[in-house]
Formats: sequence, C-alpha cells, structure tokens
Amino acid sequence: MLFKDIIGQEIIKNKLRCSVSAKRISHAQMFLGPEGSGNLALAIAYAQYICCDDKNEEEACNKCPSCLKYNKLIHPDLHFVFPVVKSTSTKAISDNYLSEWRSAVLENPYLNLNSWLEKIGTENKQGSIFAEESSEIIRKINMKSYESEYKVMIIWMPEKMNVSAGNKLLKMIEEPPEKTLFFLVAEDSKMMLQTILSRCQLIKITAVESAEIEKALSLLQVPDNRVKEITRLANGNYFKALELIHTNDEDTYNFEQFVQFTRLCYQHKVIEIVQWVEGIAGIGRERQKIFLLYTLRMIRENFMLNEKMTSIVYLTEEENSFSQKFSPFINNSNIFALAEEVSKAHYHIECNANPKILFLDLALKVVKLIKN
Repeated sequence: MLFKDIIGQEIIKNKLRCSVSAKRISHAQMFLGPEGSGNLALAIAYAQYICCDDKNEEEACNKCPSCLKYNKLIHPDLHFVFPVVKSTSTKAISDNYLSEWRSAVLENPYLNLNSWLEKIGTENKQGSIFAEESSEIIRKINMKSYESEYKVMIIWMPEKMNVSAGNKLLKMIEEPPEKTLFFLVAEDSKMMLQTILSRCQLIKITAVESAEIEKALSLLQVPDNRVKEITRLANGNYFKALELIHTNDEDTYNFEQFVQFTRLCYQHKVIEIVQWVEGIAGIGRERQKIFLLYTLRMIRENFMLNEKMTSIVYLTEEENSFSQKFSPFINNSNIFALAEEVSKAHYHIECNANPKILFLDLALKVVKLIKN
C-alpha cells in the first residue's frame, strides 16, 4: 500500500512522512477517523514506508523485498489484529482468519466492520477482539524481528476489544520492546478503553473531501451524471461511495424495512408489527445494528427535509420520494425522543438484549411518537 493509492488526506500523509525523516516515530499511534476515511490504508502505507529499504522523501520504493511483501500483506514483521467471532472448532484469534483478511483488505482497504464480518461468515454473531488475542499479541511482539528494523502491529477496530483483552495489553502498549510499533485504527474513540487511548499518540483523520471522491470516481469511469450524486450521498465516506456505484442489497433491504416499519407504526397495526419484529429479530445482531443506524440517519434526514434544509439532506432518489410524504411526521415535537429511542435500541442490541423484546418495545414507542 502506497500513499499515492490513498484518496486525499495529503496533510496526514505529509505528517507521517515527516515523522520518519525526523526519526520521531511514536511507538503507539491511534489512527482515528470515520468509516471510509482511509485510516486503515494510511496505517498500512505508513508501515510500508517505514520499513522500505529504498524510500524517498515522498514514497516507498515499491520494489525492494520489504515492499513486495507489504504489497501482499505477507511481511513477517507485519502483524494484524481485527474483530473475529468465537467458534467451537478454532481459537478466536486473528491468525485463523489471515487469509480472508488479506483478501478483503487487498480488494478494498476502505472496508467497514460489517463487510468484514460478512466475509468471514459470522453466522449472526458479533465480532470482537477477545482476551486470547492479547496473549498472541504479546507472544509475537516479544519475538525478534525477522527481516525489518521494526515490528509493526496494526490493530483494526480496537473499540471492539473487550475489557479483559485491553487490560492485558496496557503495559505492552505503554512500554513495548525496542523497535516495536503499535498502530491502532479506530472509528469511535468513545467506544474504546480510555486507558488504551491515553497511551497512544492521536492522529485525527477527517472524512474524505468531496473533490477527492469525485476525482477517484471519475478514474473508475463512473458516468459523469452519477459522480456528483454518489459523492453527495457518500458524504466523505469512500467505502460508501464504492458501494453506491452498484446497487447495494443491504441498503435496499434497510430502506424496505424502514418503510414497512414506519408505515405499520403510523397505522397502529399491532399484529403486523409483531410479525415484522419476528422477521427483523432473525437477521443477526450486526445487521440489526446497521438497520438501527440507518433508521437514525433517516430520522435525521426527514427532520432536515421537514425543516426545508435541503442543502444538507443526503437521500437517494427512492429515499427522497418516500421522505417527501413521510417527513412531515418528523418534527420538533418528536425528533429528540425518536432519536433517543433508536439510539438506546442500538446500545441494547450491542449489549446482547433480546431482539424480539427490544424491537417490539421500540415499535410501540414509535407508534406513540410518530403522530406527535
């Protein structure tokens, strides 16, 4: 992965280059940025640049033995940790999913958590970084480097690290062996163990600028009439932009479920609501969380539409057609309560609440709120 392969983020790239040339590479760094910002790609490109045998001021050479191995993510001194699921047949550690991980990242280094969990077939389980992973990290970090001057440990989505795993790593992250680098790649600092966050140098990465996304889409030969539409809907998320190039089954599903959910709540059809709950309860927790986040976004967009703030409304043509009729029901009298209830439902799903009870409770509350 080279810096030039990453969309935008020139200021961050320059800072990373300067840290290498000045020999001021922090041993623990947090690449914190929203989904689709390229934080994982930046961490990998930075690691490759550090370990390159013939780099210049701008870029790794892409030809030396180190770069050739980095390009395939198979360098023996490059280690990855990422959320996995527990299985009866294998240990819940990243090494058991390395082949799938390399394939997923090489295909799209802007991947999000849901696309990764779909890749490994989680069978409706939530992904996490478990305590046994920490033991593997400590074992690897205490080994000598094979080829490079530095050992690099990239931990993707550390906010999915459970408390036990995080506590076992505190001392190692604070005082790692010499020439050992920890790059943590996160999206939400509030969901992280603050004891780990406090031990890292923070690199804040912003959403990708619209002009950079437009340029990237044009290079992918996306029709000109769709480039601006996709860029606007992506709202700085390049992963989302790539998804929008083609019809996205997950977004279609979420939209259909949102329409059905809100219509049933508006019409007070309790029996049909119970039937809808049966269906949504069976799709798995990760997809349920995505649906709730989608619902939260649609509530926000409909409120903005109702307030005539169309310049900051991000809806597809199909979503907009529905929202023109639905938006009057999302107003000052219920927007805060609706957003709070959906956010609470998302939190409780994360905490393994019973989905049937949770979604029925949410639906009955929305029934009361939607006509206010």
